Amino acid sequence: MLATDRITTLTFDSYSTIVDVGSAVDALADYVPNPEQVAERWRSQSLMYSVVVNDVDSYESFYELNRRALTYALETAGADVTDDEREEILSVYMDLHVFSDVRAGLDRLTDAYDCWVVSNGNPEMLDRMFEVADLHDRVEGYVSADEVETFKPDGELYRHAAGRIDTPIEEVAHVTAGWFDVAGAEAAGMQGVWVNRDDGPYPNVGPDPSLEVDSFTALAEELGL
Repeated sequence: MLATDRITTLTFDSYSTIVDVGSAVDALADYVPNPEQVAERWRSQSLMYSVVVNDVDSYESFYELNRRALTYALETAGADVTDDEREEILSVYMDLHVFSDVRAGLDRLTDAYDCWVVSNGNPEMLDRMFEVADLHDRVEGYVSADEVETFKPDGELYRHAAGRIDTPIEEVAHVTAGWFDVAGAEAAGMQGVWVNRDDGPYPNVGPDPSLEVDSFTALAEELGL
């Protein structure tokens, strides 16, 4: 259960939480017959790569990992694309659709809490996302994995984020659609809020979320805003 009385700061994941990585399906549609499947493989491979590079001390920016994951997904689909076409597909990550509940929810949440983004994304990706999602007047700023060259769900990133935003880690609630991100935040000492827009089951591994909601506006309601 979320301990609302000790929350002073909310942090938010970016990709799949603020912006919809499902937008990649449209970018793939002209190149593969099964864009939904390839987009899912692209996303899952990218996240797998981020976990692996943590363990083998082989950090690359999240954009580069996405490039590698896209290359793999296209190759396994047998897609014949040029380097320029691949880069055009990859660039969708600079212009992903914003979930419809995000701006209205943040407008309510920022009235009561300091709000930050904590993301695997590198600064170039996040700068663009802030523009697309119109976040500059809604959140204080972002903390990027680039700053510690470590991806979620490694606890180092969450501890670094708490230090950088000058908030005791136990006073932070981390809001994310990624179950692994919930687990990482909870294990590091934050409270994890799972945004379950698809009404799916929570994986039965790692710490459970302190709260489950289906939107940012529902989170505002849970917090009495």
